[in-house]
Amino acid sequence: MKQFITIILFFLVYNYSCGQVNPVNEFNKEREGIIKQSMKVLGTWGAANLLYSGISLGSATGSDLYFHRMNLIWGGVNFTIGTISFLFAKNKEGLSYSESTRKQVGIEKVYLFNTGLDVAYIAGGFYLRERASNNNIKHDRYKGYGNSIIIQGSALFLFDGIMYFIHQNHGKKLFKLVDNIQIGAALNGLGCVVKF
Repeated sequence: MKQFITIILFFLVYNYSCGQVNPVNEFNKEREGIIKQSMKVLGTWGAANLLYSGISLGSATGSDLYFHRMNLIWGGVNFTIGTISFLFAKNKEGLSYSESTRKQVGIEKVYLFNTGLDVAYIAGGFYLRERASNNNIKHDRYKGYGNSIIIQGSALFLFDGIMYFIHQNHGKKLFKLVDNIQIGAALNGLGCVVKF
């Protein structure tokens, strides 16, 4: 009779625990949702640049011609990255806590690195504009490219900075999950309690 009750209790607890939402899987699903939304934004920014500069290029002269050419390049790159990343973003079920932590820290590092890279783009744009003032032959080219790079770098700086803070804030949920786990000594060894 004691074994029968133990088996019934086991199946009740097992069925109850299987019906619960896995907080790590939920966290990963939310992170992938954030990534997909951010790639929509990046792709839309790229498409807007392609459309605007594609239309404006036909009547552009002087430094505006080079400005729109550079915007077309940036727009194509941003649209491609945003679209491919959106299409291939997948939520991997069953990642462990440590794997989820690695992915979370990794995405935060990517956006932080990109923010630094954006500062370099902006500085490069200002460098080209400065070169334009000292070069009469390539003045329009340097000025147009410089202005485009400053605008694109600034937009990406804003985008990457915001995404870093969004992911960092979201990551706090993952680290709070550890607060719900208690490990301690029991009569026959170690015990673990997880609060849901």
